[in-house]
Amino acid sequence: MAKALGIGGVFFRARDTKALADWYETHLGVPGFWNQEAGMTVFAPFKDSTDYFPADKQWMINFRVDDLDVLIAQLKATDIAVETRPDEWDTPETGRFARIHDPEGNQIELWEPPAS
Repeated sequence: MAKALGIGGVFFRARDTKALADWYETHLGVPGFWNQEAGMTVFAPFKDSTDYFPADKQWMINFRVDDLDVLIAQLKATDIAVETRPDEWDTPETGRFARIHDPEGNQIELWEPPAS
């Protein structure tokens, strides 16, 4: 059986495509074309009643990061609000998480997987 090999792209609408693309590259190191590092990718539909991300959004992107603490410090240094809930989101089995919003209000989850 033929199958998907990975995520080939993430496409979404933006009011200012250039400014938003620049923001992702500047703050998260994500250029328009990107050879990402190998690692786990989670593809998981959520129930439409979930409160894990805003009810008015159909999607939330999650970026795997190499050092959550350093990235949080970098983001805060540029006045980007960062939400963490260590008691609720972080576990030894799943890793550590933080959330930010891009300039157009899209919620982004940052994920540092657990050490292998």
